[in-house]
Amino acid sequence: MKYLIVGLGNIGPEYDGTRHNIGFRVLDALTKASNTAFEDRRYGFVAHMRVKNAELVLLKPSTYMNLSGNAVRYWLLQEKIPVENMLVVVDDLSLPLGTIRIRQGGSDGGHNGLKHIAQTLGGQGYNRLRFGIGNDFPRGAQVDFVLSGFSPEEEQIVNEKALVACEAIKAFALCGIQYAMCNYNNK
Repeated sequence: MKYLIVGLGNIGPEYDGTRHNIGFRVLDALTKASNTAFEDRRYGFVAHMRVKNAELVLLKPSTYMNLSGNAVRYWLLQEKIPVENMLVVVDDLSLPLGTIRIRQGGSDGGHNGLKHIAQTLGGQGYNRLRFGIGNDFPRGAQVDFVLSGFSPEEEQIVNEKALVACEAIKAFALCGIQYAMCNYNNK
């Protein structure tokens, strides 16, 4: 079986290490652990890896967050992967830092990357792994917060939880979305 694992983020050094790029960070941790490297390809950076009998196509879109759906649609078609075999890793302001929430479908929660994916694919019926980035910001400072980095204490939590997210991605590919939800939500 083949799976598309999409990590959402923005390209460019000014976005490296920001809360909004947690999807990129999780996929970077996954490739680092498997000695796989990303290649600059059409609409994004792509890596291929195997986890037992599952082939994972990892995608970090280069379309910027608000146009993520273009890259997702292209790579689903290019690799002939059904939407139910896709998992999108995304930052979530409504979850405490490091909380993992895996779901089938759901709303975009105001996230522009998820909103564009839904518009491009024609619906919200795709799997997602939401990674909590916290929400400790003053009113009206949401954009500055998501584009900020983590404190040293937060970095430690994010590094640990990114590894848990990697295990959740493998569980999704090997055992399915229900297993991943039961075993990794809120870990």
